[in-house]
Amino acid sequence: MSVALVSAPAYAQDAAEGTTSNSEIVVTGTLIRNPNLEQSTPVNVIGAEEIDYQQANVAEELLRELPGVTPSIGSAVNNGNGGASFVNLRNLGSNRNVVLIDGVRLAPAELNGRFDLNNIPLALIERVDVLTGGASTTYGADAVSGVVNFITKRDFAGIEANLSNQLTEQGDGHTLRADVTIGANFDDGRGNAVFSVGYQQSDPIYQGAREHGLFALSSASGGGGGSGTSVPSRFSLPGMGTRQVNADGTAFNPTTAFLPFNFNPFNVYQTPFERFNMYGAAHYEVSDAVEVYTRGLFSKNTVSTIIAPSGAFGIGVNIPLSNPFLAPGLRNTFCGVDVNPSATVYTPRFTQAECDAAALATSRDDPNYREIGAGGFVAFDVNGDGDIADGEGYNPNPQTSLFRRATEVGPRISEYTTNYFDYRVGARGGITDSINWDVFGTYGETENIQQIQGYTLNSRVRDSFLATNATTCLDGTAAGCVPINWFGPEGNASWTPGAVDFLNEVSTVRTKVSLAQARATIDGDFGVVSPLGSDPIAFAVGGEYREYAASQASDTLAAGGDLGGAGGAAPNIDGGFSVYEAIGEIIIPLVQDRPFFEDLTIEGGIRYSDYKVDAPGSPSFSTTTWKVGGSWTPVSDIKIRGNYARAVRAPNIAELFSPVNTGLTNLQDDPCATFNDAGARIRPNPTGELRAICLAQGATGGNVDAIAQPIAGQANATGGGNLNLGPEVGKTWTVGVVLQPSFVPRLSLSVDYYSIKITGAITSPTPGDAITACFGADPSNPSAGASATDACTAIQRDPLTGGLNGDPNTTPGLFLTTSNLGRLETSGIDVALNYSHDVGFANLSFAGSVNWTEKSTFQSAPGGFNRDCVGYYSANCGQPIPEWQWSLRTTLAFDNADVSLLWRHIGGTKYEGLAGDFAARGFDEDSRFLFEGTLPASAGTLAGQQEDFNTIGSFDYFDLTTRFHVLENLTLTLGVQNLFDKKPPLVGGEAGSTTFNSGNTFPSTYDSIGRRYVAAARIRF
Repeated sequence: MSVALVSAPAYAQDAAEGTTSNSEIVVTGTLIRNPNLEQSTPVNVIGAEEIDYQQANVAEELLRELPGVTPSIGSAVNNGNGGASFVNLRNLGSNRNVVLIDGVRLAPAELNGRFDLNNIPLALIERVDVLTGGASTTYGADAVSGVVNFITKRDFAGIEANLSNQLTEQGDGHTLRADVTIGANFDDGRGNAVFSVGYQQSDPIYQGAREHGLFALSSASGGGGGSGTSVPSRFSLPGMGTRQVNADGTAFNPTTAFLPFNFNPFNVYQTPFERFNMYGAAHYEVSDAVEVYTRGLFSKNTVSTIIAPSGAFGIGVNIPLSNPFLAPGLRNTFCGVDVNPSATVYTPRFTQAECDAAALATSRDDPNYREIGAGGFVAFDVNGDGDIADGEGYNPNPQTSLFRRATEVGPRISEYTTNYFDYRVGARGGITDSINWDVFGTYGETENIQQIQGYTLNSRVRDSFLATNATTCLDGTAAGCVPINWFGPEGNASWTPGAVDFLNEVSTVRTKVSLAQARATIDGDFGVVSPLGSDPIAFAVGGEYREYAASQASDTLAAGGDLGGAGGAAPNIDGGFSVYEAIGEIIIPLVQDRPFFEDLTIEGGIRYSDYKVDAPGSPSFSTTTWKVGGSWTPVSDIKIRGNYARAVRAPNIAELFSPVNTGLTNLQDDPCATFNDAGARIRPNPTGELRAICLAQGATGGNVDAIAQPIAGQANATGGGNLNLGPEVGKTWTVGVVLQPSFVPRLSLSVDYYSIKITGAITSPTPGDAITACFGADPSNPSAGASATDACTAIQRDPLTGGLNGDPNTTPGLFLTTSNLGRLETSGIDVALNYSHDVGFANLSFAGSVNWTEKSTFQSAPGGFNRDCVGYYSANCGQPIPEWQWSLRTTLAFDNADVSLLWRHIGGTKYEGLAGDFAARGFDEDSRFLFEGTLPASAGTLAGQQEDFNTIGSFDYFDLTTRFHVLENLTLTLGVQNLFDKKPPLVGGEAGSTTFNSGNTFPSTYDSIGRRYVAAARIRF
C-alpha cells in the first residue's frame, strides 16, 4: 500500500508513476518533462491516499492541513467571504501564488487575480503538488510564494461513483458530496476520454449554535461585547458623546454606558454552499508524432454569507422637533444641549420656547418648524481676542448621528452565485525521439453575481425621520416613505411590513474576470552529454501570451455607498492588461556514476515578460525572472540540493484600477478615545499635542472629550488602486538534504531551509502602522508638532462624533494607500518523513510534515516598523502565526481494511501587544492587554470560566479514518474529525482581523464546529 502523504524528494519520476509511456508527464517547477531527471526544489505532495482519507469537500480544506499553509478565505470566513476560497502560502498573501491544473493557469475568480479553489474537481485529482518559493520563471508573475498544482487522473477508464456525508455531533452543518466519473480508452488505446460531474451542498452552522459563539465577547474586558450600533437607538449629543434611549423611549440614559448589540448568533461558523461542477478531458494520437488534447472545466457555485442585521452605523440624520414619535423628554434634551461648549456662556441648540413651539408644527411651511441638525456654522470669538478670521466659531445646530440596528429587517445576506468555465485545447508531439513540442490555448471566464439582501438604505433611514404625523412623510422624501419610530423599543408598532419594505432594497454587484492564454514550448535533449555524465542535457524553450480583463459593475445602491453597514461603496471598476513572455530552462547532469558523485546536476531558467496595461497614460513595464539550482548525490543514501530564484509579481487589476474608496478595517484602540465601545471611561480627556492631533483630524470642541473606541473593533479606512504601481521583486532560496538510507528500507527524510524576501512589495499600511506613524511609539504622548504632519492629517474623523466610525461619505478614517514601498520576508525549515514497515499482520506507515517558521515580517514603508508576526496574533498580523506546525499520518493497512490517524499540531501564540517591543509595534501600556481572568456575567453562558485572551496554547487535533474494501469494486470510509472534540481558544472579537477573528476565536485556524462524522462510499467498475 502506498504512503498517504508524500512530502519531499520531488523527483520527476514520481510524477510519472502509474502513467503509460505515451502519457503526459507533469513535473511541478519546470517545463522540462524528462522523467529521468531530478529537481533541486522541494515539493510537498498530497497523494491520492491522503485525499481519500481526508474526504475534504473542497480543495481549500485539503490544503489547510499542510504545515506552512496559512488559512485563507474559505468556508469558515463569514464577514469578508466573497463566495470564493483561496490558499495562502507562507503567510505572504493569497495573491502571491498561482494555482494550476496539470501545470497550466486557470482563469481568476476576482479582480485580485486569485483562482477560486471551489472550482477544483476533487473526484479527478490524482495528487496535489505544493512548491514553495519563487516559481515565476516557470509559471510567470504571481508565483512569488510558490504554486499549487492539481494533477488530474489520466487515462481513466471505467465508472466511478462517490457519495460522502458529513454531520456534526450536534446534528447540524450537514454536508453532502456526490461525484460520478466515466472514462474510456478507444481506438486501441490511442485515445482516452473522461467526464466527471459533481454536486455538493453544505448547511450553515450558526455561531449561536455553539456555547463559545453564542455571545460576542469583548477582547478587552471579557464581558458582553458586540456593537455600539445597538437597540434601542443611540444618538450623538454635542459635548456629551452618544446617549442611548431608555427602553421605554421616553428619555436618554444619563450616562454614556449602553447595551452593546450581540451580533454573534446571526453570524455563521460554516457558510452555506452549493456547487454543481463538470470536468471533461480527452486526448487522441492522430499519428505517432502528433497528439491532440482538450480539457474543459465548468462549475456553478452559490455561497451565502450571513451577518447580523443592518441599520444606521453612525449616519447623520435630521429630526423634526414635531416628529410624532419624539417623546418630550428626548425633545428637551435635543434642544437643550450646549452647542458651543468651548465658550464660557451656555448656548442651547434651541430655547425652551422655540422647542415647545416647534413640537406643534405640522409642516415645513409652519414658521415654528425646526429640525435637529438643520443649522449652519456661525462665527464666534472663542478666545476673546476680537479675531474670528482664524475660523473660530460653532455650529448652532450640529447634525445628529444615529446608531441603531434594524433587527426588524432581519440579517444581512449576500448570496454569491458564480458561473465558471475554463477550456483548453492543444496539440503535442515529437520532433525527434528526444525532442518534443507542445502548443495550446486556453480561455476561461468567471462571472460572479452578488445579490445583497437585508441592508437598510441610509437615505431611507434619514427620510423615515422626516414626518410630523405617524402615517405620512414630509414632501421631498422618497416615494413610499413610511415614518418609523427610531426612538421606541425594538419591534414597536411603527415597524410594519410596509416600513420594512421601504427601508431595504435588493442590490446587485456583478464581477466578470477573463483570462486568455497561449503557450508554445519545445523541450527535450539533443543527446549531448557532459564529459563526466551519462544522462543528456535537457532543455525547454518557449513563448507565452496572457491577456486579463476584469470588471465590477454595481447598481446605484452599492456603488453610491447607500447600504447601511456595507463597509463602504462597491465602486465600478474596469481594467485589464496583457503580457508577452519568452522562456528558457536547462538541466545539466554534470557528473554521474562516479565515486562520491553518483549524481551532480545543475539547472537554470529565465523568463522575460513585457506588460501592457490597458489604461491611457499608464506605464507599461518589463521584467526578468531567473533561477539557478543544483543537487549533489554523493552516494545513493543522501542528496544535497539548493535553489536560488529571482521572482516577480506584477500588480493585479484590483491594485491598478480600484478607485479610492472607504471601507472597514480592524482597530482595537483609538488614541483619541476616552470611552470604550460600551460607553465606560477608559482614560482622561486628551490634552496638549494629543488633543491638537484629534482636532486636526476632524474632531471638534463639542466632541473631542467624548470620543468612543471604534465600534466592534472596526474603524473606517480609505484606500484604493494606483496606476503607477510597478512589479514587486522576490528573492528566494532553499537548501536542504534528502536521506534515503539503504540500511533502513522504505524510509525517506528531507530537511529544507527556505528564505523568501520581497522588496518593492505592493502593500498598504496596517492599522497599527497608520496610528504609529502619526501618534508615535507612545500614542498617549505624541511628539510636539505631530498634529501638522502628513501622517496625522491623513487620518480623518467623523465630524459628528470625532470617532473613526461613521458615514463613509463623511468619515474617511485611516488612510491606507497602496504603494510599492512594502517589504515582506519569511524563512523557516520544512521537514518531511515517510516510512513504512511490514509488521506481519499489517503494513504500518508514517507520513509526516513539519514546519518551523523562523520569521514572517512585514514593513509597509522604509523607516516604518518591521513587524514580525511569528508567535503572535492581532489586527496587524491578522491571525495566529505559530512558530511550529506539523501533520503526521499513521496508517495500519490490513488486507481488506485500513485504520489511519492524522495528528495535526498548531503551536502556541500570544497577543502582539505582549511583545517585548510592544511600543514600537504601536501598543501603549494601557491598551496592549486583552482580557485575562474570570469571565463576567455579561459573557452569558460562559460566565465564571477562567480565560486568558492574551495567550493561545498549542493545539493538537486528531482525525480517525477507517476504510473497508467490502468488495473488489466497493469501498466504504468512516471517519471522525476532531476526535476528542477539542474546543477552540477564546480571544474575544477584536483580537485579530475581521476576516479571521470571528465568533470569539479564529475559526479558519482552529476547529470551532466540534466533532464531526463522515461516511463515504465509492464504487468503481
